[in-house]
Amino acid sequence: MANKALNNTSAKESPKDKEIVRDYFNSTGFDRWRRIYGEGDVNRVQQDIRTGHQQTVDYVLDWFKNDKNALGQTVCDAGCGTGSLSIPLSAMGAKVYASDISEKMVGEGKSRAADPENPIFEVKDLAALSGEYDTVICLDVLIHYPDRESEAMISHLASLAKSRLILSFAPKNPYYVLMKKVGDMVPGPSKATRAYLHKESDVRQVLKKLGFTIKRKEFTATSFYFSRLFEAVRN
Repeated sequence: MANKALNNTSAKESPKDKEIVRDYFNSTGFDRWRRIYGEGDVNRVQQDIRTGHQQTVDYVLDWFKNDKNALGQTVCDAGCGTGSLSIPLSAMGAKVYASDISEKMVGEGKSRAADPENPIFEVKDLAALSGEYDTVICLDVLIHYPDRESEAMISHLASLAKSRLILSFAPKNPYYVLMKKVGDMVPGPSKATRAYLHKESDVRQVLKKLGFTIKRKEFTATSFYFSRLFEAVRN
């Protein structure tokens, strides 16, 4: 259960899991996701994932626009990838600290940013993040963490957020479990080696115990991309 896992784990990633994720996104994974997060030619599956990821990013950007609170707000984009969220947020006036476990991803983000000082990009894994930010955001990252680690990681990210935590995850239900099994059987050298689904009820329970209330939520579903997005605010 979520509470039990939180009580018995710290915000530490398994060294083996962390190494697998870092190596993947510094090699074949980087080539694949740089294309997906970019604007160049991609295959049908990659285009579908690009569309889904961008919808999730747009939901977050719309929240900032609707609230008219981006200007001057400090934001931590944990697992920033190539900066698909960090860069437009900084353009809206937010002060963005963007981090990713992959050196290549961070390098790509820096090369895409017009302002060398905002976002501030740094190579760092989630467990090593520190500081205090108005909003902490973690999109499409928890899929790389099993339950025993993701729940502790949410707790760690929440500890950095002064007022708001925004995160997305792949929801666990019978349909998506089946889809994942089918996808695991499809060969491909550029696929992620591991992917974890998480029960929405467990994530809700963790956030509640941490003193957060879900203010807004969205769901993105394309043929090959599915993501539940939560905006949680401190009580």
